[in-house]
Amino acid sequence: MPRGQKGKVPASNKHNQIGADSKSHKRVQEAAVVGNESPSCSSVLQGDPQRPLATETSSTSQGSWRPSSTTISSSGAFDTRSDKGDKSQDKEHLCSSEDPSPDTSCSDLLTMKVDLLEHFFLSKYEMQEPILKEDMLKIVGEITQDQFADIIKKASDRIEAVFAVDLKEVDSRNHAYDLVSKLNLPNNGRVYAGNGLPKTGLLMNILGLIFMKGNCATEEDIWKFLNMLEVYAGREHFIYREPKKLITKDLVQLQYLEYRQVPDSDPARYHFLWGPRAHAETSKMQVLEFLAKGGDTVPSALPFWYEEALRDEERAQAIEAVRAATGTTAGHSITGPASLTPSDV
Repeated sequence: MPRGQKGKVPASNKHNQIGADSKSHKRVQEAAVVGNESPSCSSVLQGDPQRPLATETSSTSQGSWRPSSTTISSSGAFDTRSDKGDKSQDKEHLCSSEDPSPDTSCSDLLTMKVDLLEHFFLSKYEMQEPILKEDMLKIVGEITQDQFADIIKKASDRIEAVFAVDLKEVDSRNHAYDLVSKLNLPNNGRVYAGNGLPKTGLLMNILGLIFMKGNCATEEDIWKFLNMLEVYAGREHFIYREPKKLITKDLVQLQYLEYRQVPDSDPARYHFLWGPRAHAETSKMQVLEFLAKGGDTVPSALPFWYEEALRDEERAQAIEAVRAATGTTAGHSITGPASLTPSDV
């Protein structure tokens, strides 16, 4: 195979792989929040991905989605309204304006438009091109402002729940948007130079597992979990390249993970902890929110970890209050973007 083509995926197959990868992540994240009574996080490793959520009555469970204020609507361009009468009329307008075939329901049309925008957003991210509002309008066709906001919210929510990136306006004059990594990983979450898809979601899942395993997860547990996501050590992945190098070397070098040998282990065994950058850029509560969103629930539905995350938030606020009162700063603050050495990218 010619140099530079290793692991390259034909464009015709890439969208299908992205869709399958997203669904795989969603199933595992749902499994991760099912058995929320056990602090051992055994459900993450042993849960049945097909098992229904224990928190189906949650306000964010499937079937009860509703728009909320997000970075998407902050500019006003995608502003939403909650009037149910208007929504009902909008839905009727959408079905009639599209003139669907007898076999196509209004729900199917909405789902199709969400799918199209989801792939469009990821394609633009991968190629490092801006997401323009005028292009989005061309994709979704003639719809109302509320319908437009709803479809974009659903598409961006699905991407956020898997890849840990947010849709944000980057150029208000030209109505241009971009998917922005939740963590300050190199190249806006791609980690490596050039084009590619986000690695942030994988890292957030690993940070979540470490947290739920008592702030320290064995390498065996990490790979057992990642295998559920169809990510395997030594097997080239179309998003994550060589996953073992990414996890045990690159993310360690970037200080998002710590990879330590278990004391007195023979043969040598290793475990993972949060690195200093993870502590600086996110929190247990934010990671829990990410996992909960992927599982269509809320952090408070996971009481054991939610209470620990709350204690951490309160402790951090108390420390900040003392620093503000005394004029002191953190002794080990990390500033500036993370970066890999040229040989690693």
